[in-house]
Amino acid sequence: MVVVPEFLIKRIYQKGSLKKLDDGASFNLKNVLGPGFISGFNYVKINDVTYEAKDVKFIMNGKEYTKDDVSEDHPVAFRLGQAGTIVVKGEQSVTDGVNKIVIEALNPEAGVVKLSVEDNV
Repeated sequence: MVVVPEFLIKRIYQKGSLKKLDDGASFNLKNVLGPGFISGFNYVKINDVTYEAKDVKFIMNGKEYTKDDVSEDHPVAFRLGQAGTIVVKGEQSVTDGVNKIVIEALNPEAGVVKLSVEDNV
């Protein structure tokens, strides 16, 4: 199993991309580390609101991926330099000022990958 240090994982998050939506939030990721795969999202947490996998969408190259589209058997390639947007639907969680974001994703090589960042709106 590959271990990716958190300080490297944090580089994937696009600072300043957090947006408040009527029924959730969105933010951008960009792969600046190297070729990789996403095999799912366990959850996204923004401040005190946790969005389960069923409430998380990953949009990349105009295609939307949900928990039903991505799995260990069917991972999505997230190539070096590629960008994508995470959209979470449900309770409003984003506040003015500093917001704490935690993403727990799955990668075929590394297993569970956790990313914790802060961003302002």
